[in-house]
This record gives sequence, structure tokens and C-alpha cells, in this order.
Amino acid sequence: MSLPQTSNPLALEQIAREQERWRREDVEAGRAKIPQRREKFATDSGIPIPDLLTPADRANERYLDDIGFPGRFPYTRGPQATMYRSRLWTMRQFAGFGTPEDTNRRFKYLLDQGVTGLSTAFDMPALMGYDCDHPLSRGEVGKEGVAVSSLEDMEILFDGIPLDRVTTSMTINGPASIALAMYVAIADKRGIPRSKLGGTIQADILKEFIAQKEWIMGPKPAVRVLIDMIDFASKELPRWHPVSVSGYHIREAGATAVQELAFTLADGFAYVEACLERGMKVDDFAPRFSFFWDVHNDFFEEIAKFRAARRIWSKRMREKFGAKDPRSLMLRTHAQTAGVSLTAQQPYNNVVRVALQAMAAVLGGTQSLHTNSLDETYALPTEDAVTIALRTQQIIAYESGVDRVIDPLAGSYFVEYLTDEMEKRALDYLGRIDGMGGMIRAVEESFPQREIAESAYRHQQEVEAKDRIIVGLNGFANENEGSNIAVLKIDEQVAQRQVERLRALRARRDQAAVARALAKVEAACRSGDNVMPPVVDAVKAYATLGEVADVYRKVWGAYREAAAF
Repeated sequence: MSLPQTSNPLALEQIAREQERWRREDVEAGRAKIPQRREKFATDSGIPIPDLLTPADRANERYLDDIGFPGRFPYTRGPQATMYRSRLWTMRQFAGFGTPEDTNRRFKYLLDQGVTGLSTAFDMPALMGYDCDHPLSRGEVGKEGVAVSSLEDMEILFDGIPLDRVTTSMTINGPASIALAMYVAIADKRGIPRSKLGGTIQADILKEFIAQKEWIMGPKPAVRVLIDMIDFASKELPRWHPVSVSGYHIREAGATAVQELAFTLADGFAYVEACLERGMKVDDFAPRFSFFWDVHNDFFEEIAKFRAARRIWSKRMREKFGAKDPRSLMLRTHAQTAGVSLTAQQPYNNVVRVALQAMAAVLGGTQSLHTNSLDETYALPTEDAVTIALRTQQIIAYESGVDRVIDPLAGSYFVEYLTDEMEKRALDYLGRIDGMGGMIRAVEESFPQREIAESAYRHQQEVEAKDRIIVGLNGFANENEGSNIAVLKIDEQVAQRQVERLRALRARRDQAAVARALAKVEAACRSGDNVMPPVVDAVKAYATLGEVADVYRKVWGAYREAAAF
């Protein structure tokens, strides 16, 4: 149903005529006096920006079909009817470094400072499916996130954290099934019903092949394990999001906002199709999908991206996949400010960048938000830096007034124009991907990888030519800049302590029980049974993350990416 046109066509024609007269007279006179800074303007994705938009430009708008109301199809204005009037977004700050004890202390500090959800970063060995004592782990243990090799590490990490009252996000992909199994095992050991566990595990493995490059096995078996997780969570973990379809790393790799939008949604639709092929019902699993977006510097384009994402998702879920439950049509969003936009030069400029990006995420209608710290181009954030990042969210929430009205930018001629343009360009990409046979095939053919590489190259050319100014980097730079900001340093003894703990665990655990549990994991991998129940049993027997990942590598082989040019 479309809302009938309520604007007087004669009035719109008059506005259009006056707009043209304004361009001929006022604009031309202004240009003659002060030339425009550039002939044409465009968003960071290359979308042309008109000089002025009026009601005449929205004359063919179908309000109910394209904009509607918050909490109603097509959810352009937000997934909930009352949005922040009822509940503010979840305020998360990424935490993870050193030993599990180190990160546990940071978790508790952040909770004391007012975060409303935890977000866990794992170190590189864990992300790649290796234990801390593996030769490939040398020099990386606890450096980019917390070191976790076993259920014992995970128990220490969440010691004293009420898992039934605090939602937890975990950023891990290839070994996501193992990390989720450990989290479930902790709850089981504490007597917390699985139905009370709330949170998200990233698990979006396709974006690893597209952008971040952290995996264990190839695309098809990796997607199979992800679908096992979704199936398991839909039955056992009703409050858990078993996949956070992530555009963040796609954008950080150099994608435009349009590419981030298109490729992320394509990943999500690929998982929907895989679940349906498994025989699952769309309304049994789709309500637990969530999405994770980057928020970059182009303020209005980022807001439009959120709105277009919700609209595309809801329409395709209803029209192509037959979803009927409104929760299946709602695209739920976590957002993070753009790490790639931070500069080591003049690092305090990053506070301003993060504030603008966070405001865009809120005006775009995010349900959860992480704000980056000013020092993250140097190292993991210090307590002082992460506190400023959190306070940025809190000032927006409690002092800016943006929480008092629902979707305040709806109806803006410019925002609605950008939303339509983002949707149109993303749908063009989705059509091309469908023509290739779907996203898994597109990834195997390196289509999104090439598109992102070309975008990143163009961006760098613009920076070097100073067609794109980055304040403090290629414009307004100071000589002999330097920085005296404090930097978090990881104790070099972290790796030694973690290796010693792991060896002690292996010495005292029941080796026969571990061997039996790992054999059941292997059997499930080979038979097509859901791997999650045996993985949960394996980590409860204190099989390590690396040992379970080695089973995956044994069955499916270690993946090596072909070069794409």
C-alpha cells in the first residue's frame, strides 16, 4: 500500500520552477562573486550530491513503502517503535589484552564506568585457531587481544561476570564455534540456564575471506560450521545472536559505504539460503541474526547506510525468503567507529572523529555501539583513553537530546535522497552477485576482494594527491609533531605465564576423555551432524581451542587463498 500523494502537484511544480530560477539567478550570481570550491560534489562512495533538494525532488515518494514508521515494515526508521525513548543503545567498549586476568579486570573497570555490554577481543593465535604454545603463536600471545587457549582461560576471563545479566559480544570467526562452546560450558558449570545467555558472537566467516583473512578451513566447510551454530542457537540459546554479519572489516579493508552495505547484506542472505537448504524454517533462525557496521567520516552517508540496510533486508526477507515473523524482517545493528580513520598524527583529533561517527550511528538508529579510543593507532587502549571513548557515548546519550525523538532525520530531503541512492547502488551489487550464483561463489571468484582493492587504491591516490584531506596527516600538519600520549604495554611475561598454565592443564586433565571427545567432534564433521554438541562436550573435557581447530583442519584441510589481481 502506498500513501496517496498529499502535496498539491501545482505547488510542487511551482517549487520546481522557483528552484530553477534560484539556480539561474542566485546561484550564478553567487558563483560569479565567489567560485565554488569544486565543480561537483559527491559522497565518499561517489554518489553525486545535488546543491539543494526540495519537496519537488520527493514528489514520487511512496512514504509507507519506503519510509514508514519505526517498528513497522520496511523498518527504514528503526526496528523498534519507540527506539531510544524506551531504551538507549547498548554501550560497549572493545576489551581484550594480555592474560584472561588482565582482561577480566578491564571488564570490571568498564562495568563500573557504565558500559552496558561487554565486547571481547581475542589475540591472533586464538583468532587463527592455535594454542598459545604453538610455534606460530610466538610474539603474538595477548598482544592484539586476550589470550584464550582453553575453557580454563575462558572461566578466568568471565570470573565474577553475571552471564545471565550482562550481554557479551565476542569478536572471533574461524574458531567461533569453539569460543561459543566455551561460553555455553561456563554457563552450564555455573548452573545458568542456556535460555538466559544473551549476546553475540561475530562468526561471519565469509567476510574473513573478503577482508580480514583469519580463517581455519575453506569457505564451504566454514559456512557449514556457521550454520551448525545458527541451528544450535535457534534451539538452545533463544537470546543469543549466533552470527553478527560484519561489514566493519569489509569497510576497514578499503570498501566504500555502498560496497560495505552490499557485500555485508550479500553475506547475510548467503547464510539465510544455507539455513534454508539445511531444512530450517526462516522464522526460526532469522530473528537471531544481527549486523555489525563501520561508521566512517561521511556523516550523512553513514546515516543513510543504516536506513537503507534495514529497508533492503526487510524487503528481501519478506519477498524472496517468505519471512512472516516481524522479528525476521528487523535488521538489528551493532556499530563501531572507524578504526581506519584514526591517525597517529595529532591523535587528539581522533576524539572529534569518534564523536562525529558515534553521533551518525545514533542518528542512524543503532542498537549497540562501540567507540574507538584515541590511542588505538599506537596500541590497545589505556584506561584513560577507553574512558574518554565511553564518555563520548554517554554525553551523546544524556546531554545531546538525540534520544528524545524517534528518527529525527527522517523526511530530510537530503537524507532520504541518499538512502534511496545507497539502496539503488547496493541492489545493483546484489544483482551482480546473484548472477554469479551467490556470495560463496562470488568470494571464491574474488569478486568482492577485487572491488574493495580497487576502492582502497582510489582512496589512497586521493589522499596522496590531496584531493581528500585528512586533518593532521596531509593537511594542517605540524612539523616535529610527535606525541606524548601514554601507550599500553603488554608484559612480555604474558606468553610464558599462559604457556605454563596450558601445560599444567594438559598434565592434569583426563587425556582419555579428551581423546574420546575429539573423536566425536571429528565424527560429526565427517557425518554432517551438528558439530556444536560434541564441541561443547570437548571443551568441557578441557580439549583446547587449538586441538578442536586441528580436528577441523584434519577433516577439511587448512585453507590457502589464491592471489587475486
